[in-house]
Amino acid sequence: MIQLSVNKFRSNLKSFVDQAINDHIPLRVRRRTGRDFIVMGAEDWEREQETLYVLQNSSLLSQINESLETYNTNTGYKPSKEELDAINRV
Repeated sequence: MIQLSVNKFRSNLKSFVDQAINDHIPLRVRRRTGRDFIVMGAEDWEREQETLYVLQNSSLLSQINESLETYNTNTGYKPSKEELDAINRV
């Protein structure tokens, strides 16, 4: 995470916003009086929100863990040749 003062951020607003969006690195803007704030691209924020949703959903985490276990032990569902052909035609 890049940290900078609010004055530096203000004087180079466009370039810092472009950098946050293009490099996918959030910026922490420090304020002398008041609380700091974060600047990040909308795409990155949405990704973070999805990650938080998954981490807070115990049912979904259980399904993921079960899938990982069956994958690691090679005991998961294996579609037939006909099913694979149908999937590949889509």
